[in-house]
Amino acid sequence: MPNWGEVLKEIQGIQIQGNSALDIVRREYLHKLSEYTGRNVIAYYSGWLQSSSSRSVGICDADKNGFMNAVHQLDKSKGLDLLIHSPGGDLAATESIVDYLHTMFDHDIRAFIPQLAMSGGTMMACACKEIWMGKQSNIGPIDPQFGNIPAHGVIEEFQKAIKETSENPSSIPMWQAIISKYHPTFIGECEKAIALADEICKRWLMENMFLGQDDAEERANKVIQSLNNHDETKTHARHIHMDEAIRFGLKIQKLESDGELQDLILTIHHSYMHTFSGGNWAKGIENQKGQAMFVQ
Repeated sequence: MPNWGEVLKEIQGIQIQGNSALDIVRREYLHKLSEYTGRNVIAYYSGWLQSSSSRSVGICDADKNGFMNAVHQLDKSKGLDLLIHSPGGDLAATESIVDYLHTMFDHDIRAFIPQLAMSGGTMMACACKEIWMGKQSNIGPIDPQFGNIPAHGVIEEFQKAIKETSENPSSIPMWQAIISKYHPTFIGECEKAIALADEICKRWLMENMFLGQDDAEERANKVIQSLNNHDETKTHARHIHMDEAIRFGLKIQKLESDGELQDLILTIHHSYMHTFSGGNWAKGIENQKGQAMFVQ
């Protein structure tokens, strides 16, 4: 299978105008992947690595339309292989999309992470029956964010303020200035967001990846405590590698165990990276039949 540069040469070798060459090459390999696995394929790709703007690149409710378009007329009995490259996004939208896919494919979904599935993308992967990762692949923490503010960090800061002001009343003016930047109910919203992320991801793990196992709840709790633990991960942008994901207890399959599958997945990934680099695209949702929705 071609590497990054060879994919680019293949695209450049198709003498047609516009972005059609990108579409032809990308869809050729999506189709080849489906033929190899005997399963449906949907690629859920964000162009956040190429875009300087955060608008439109994250998971949102509008993505449901792209998934509905991609699922339409597929043979649902073949299951789904979901390729995820995403920075994450809205928690409620993530929950809605995953529940829709579970319903359509009766939970028979495998996640493939060619490079990065962060935050809500990690939650999507955890909702699948297994996750395929390579040495280059990363997932990320699922601790909720408000803008770029970590919910865990807000609560930690508030607890620190309570402790320091009780021990040293002279620090009260300083902490008043800091805490005043939070709007009313913000602390409660942060606590609820953390609890909701735990609740949703735990439910998905128990309903799919750990279904039928006697220790399903214990395994799910271990994963949640690892992925939604700001003390341990330190930053929402933390890149968690395959071996660490295995240590957390996730059911991980190694892409390197199947050379042909690995080549197909990475060729598709290179094709999407060229697509986002060559056009003003923020996001794409596409199946092996060429049914696609791209967002500018």
